[in-house]
Amino acid sequence: MTTYHFVAASERFLTEEEPLEEVLKERRRHYAESGKEIDFWLVRRPAFLSSPELKTLRDQVPQPSAAVISTDANFITFMKLRLEFVLEGRFESPSEHIPDALASMT
Repeated sequence: MTTYHFVAASERFLTEEEPLEEVLKERRRHYAESGKEIDFWLVRRPAFLSSPELKTLRDQVPQPSAAVISTDANFITFMKLRLEFVLEGRFESPSEHIPDALASMT
């Protein structure tokens, strides 16, 4: 199992109100220059938030939601500080309730 760290907020906040695209683009460029594999993703309407273990967090995130997910806890801490008005958490996947960490709700 892999531990995934995330910040979540309303989809509108993350994709329209914040310069998230710029931050992620810069991060991708840095990874390319460093020869590092991408370990972060933007997921719109993340399915993992529907898991029972994240119910408390899910109830606090405006819907429809979006999340930046990463296996790098430090990057998510940076995103939390950079974006401020997001909720932070983590989960394990694959698991019984979260078989696919990057799945979206349809």
